[in-house]
Amino acid sequence: MVSYIDIGVLKGYIIMKRSDVIRTIQVQFKNMRASDAMAMVDTVVDTMKDAVANGDRIEIRGFGTFQQRARATKNGYNPSTGETMFLPSGKTILFKPSRELTKQMND
Repeated sequence: MVSYIDIGVLKGYIIMKRSDVIRTIQVQFKNMRASDAMAMVDTVVDTMKDAVANGDRIEIRGFGTFQQRARATKNGYNPSTGETMFLPSGKTILFKPSRELTKQMND
């Protein structure tokens, strides 16, 4: 397992940012330049964003799946005023972790 370098901590949770992913790739592949690692991360993220935006399902074995999910219209409320308000339908992203990831989290 790769150890993370200088990752921020907020309320007891480790926060891994884009720059931490790039740095981890550089550590794993010692001769890789930062610009090459950045291009790799950008390519993967952009490809995933485009796929989900087009309604495709992304499956990364051992990690999980990403897919678009329709959100129905509903009545909500403003927590400040308590006033009811209409929340329109829309689309959101659903992430479902794989069994392996769920098992690793629970061990």
